[in-house]
Amino acid sequence: MPNIKSQEKRDRQNIKRKEKNTFLKARIKTDKKKLIKAVKENNPEEARKNLSILFKHLDKAVKKGAVHKNYAANKKSKAAKMVNSITES
Repeated sequence: MPNIKSQEKRDRQNIKRKEKNTFLKARIKTDKKKLIKAVKENNPEEARKNLSILFKHLDKAVKKGAVHKNYAANKKSKAAKMVNSITES
């Protein structure tokens, strides 16, 4: 247990931040799994819908500081390639 009041507050804040970041990252992983499932089922409409949701959640996670902007850019690029692979064929 910390003896300093400011350290106690920092510990409380860190717990809240960790929970928020974990939630945001888990949501991204879930969205990516849904997108992969739609691509495997060769469903372009569902894939495009899931792609926009994934983009939205990635942007929000970057804005909140849960993930780095380059991480989000990388995930967006790969997701877009997946969707384009089924829409072009």
